[in-house]
Amino acid sequence: MVIVNITYIVELKEIEQKLDEHIEFLNKYYDNNKFICSGRKNPRTGGIILCNADKEEVAEIIKEDPFYINKLGNYEIIEFEPSKINNELINNKLENL
Repeated sequence: MVIVNITYIVELKEIEQKLDEHIEFLNKYYDNNKFICSGRKNPRTGGIILCNADKEEVAEIIKEDPFYINKLGNYEIIEFEPSKINNELINNKLENL
């Protein structure tokens, strides 16, 4: 699995201008079962994407992100191997989305 840590390097108004395109990008990879969850950081300085792919594949995927294409953020790709999961927490969280 991979965590993509995006840190914005532009004003939020520039992010907002590309947000619909970014959401289309996210939806494509949710539909392909590559993205598990994603969301804004709090405070809103960037976002996080949890991916079901290896680091090399994610490096190629993010090249399609309008935020990446338009140089709106810095991307950090962190690969990890999950060893435990709290299924009850995950199921409850999904029910509340």
